[in-house]
Order: sequence, then C-alpha cells, then structure tokens
Amino acid sequence: MRVRIFDTTLRDGEQSPGVALSPENKLNIAKKLDELGVDAIETGFPVISEGEQKAIKMITQANLSAELCGLARTNQQDIDA
Repeated sequence: MRVRIFDTTLRDGEQSPGVALSPENKLNIAKKLDELGVDAIETGFPVISEGEQKAIKMITQANLSAELCGLARTNQQDIDA
C-alpha cells in the first residue's frame, strides 16, 4: 500500500486571519513541497482574484513533479479561471 500526500497549504493556509501570500511566496512554497516529495499540491482557487490566477499560472509553469490541482465550484466561470 502506498500513502499519497495531498497538500492544501497554498489554499487552506491562507484561511487564517492576517495571512496573505504573494504569487512569488506561493511559487516558493510549491517548489519546496515538490522537493519534499509531496504527491499532489492544491494550488488554489483561481476564480477569487487575479493574484491567485497569477500564482497558479507561475506554479503550473514551474515544471514540478507533483500533481497540481485547483479548487473550483461547479460553474463554468470557476472552471474557465
């Protein structure tokens, strides 16, 4: 049996009051998670802001080994973001 690690730091970590990560911070965290061997990284919720979209785009272009996932509601606007 293989245990897979699905990390939600980039999205869930920002739910704490006073925490706001820049796109560059999110990219650096994603790279470190990838170096640690995390299997899947939840990159964020792209529909919420342009900054979030920028961060997710930077992460997807970083050529990481981890599977990248994004959160979306079941409406077309979220999926398109």
